Amino acid sequence: MKKNINIAASILSADFSKLGKEVYEVDKAGCDMIHIDVMDGSFVPNITIGPSVISKIRPFSKKPFDVHLMINDPARHIDDFVAAGADLITIHYEADKHPIRTLDYIRSKGVKAGIAINPATPPTVLESLLDYCDLILIMLVNPGFGGQKTIPSQIEKLKVLSKMLKKHNKQIFLEVDGGVNPKNIKTLINSGANLI
Repeated sequence: MKKNINIAASILSADFSKLGKEVYEVDKAGCDMIHIDVMDGSFVPNITIGPSVISKIRPFSKKPFDVHLMINDPARHIDDFVAAGADLITIHYEADKHPIRTLDYIRSKGVKAGIAINPATPPTVLESLLDYCDLILIMLVNPGFGGQKTIPSQIEKLKVLSKMLKKHNKQIFLEVDGGVNPKNIKTLINSGANLI
């Protein structure tokens, strides 16, 4: 049976001086989603973009905007990202004191909700959150910097989460982020990832 694999094209390495054009080009190249990394300089060391930039690039693609919030206290900013055009908002387990409440709130706004975990976070923390999310994002690297190599132990975590989803009969996205390349993509897919 063929696995349904989706591609979320990250714009983190785009030329920000022509961001709209770059979003348009990855859309036309055939990606399934546009992956947008939001960093606050606090939860992670770097700072990227916020809702105002997302709203400006929204007209350049009809594809879903997969907005990955690498920010502290994400619940305070959900409305702004929804208004900017996010179709899926992922928060970090480590950055939110009340993830069930935040995931519920995201869904109440008519967008899909995701939960991400850092490399040092055990996959078991997600078992109680499966009913509240549409996506699990496994960070294959420590978040905050592009161009890192995948941490090998995260492949095992991916396998554990894939089994967990099967055990609970959950049909949700299992996304991987960080260090994905032509050499490891087959391993990631065979380990359970369905959103790359």
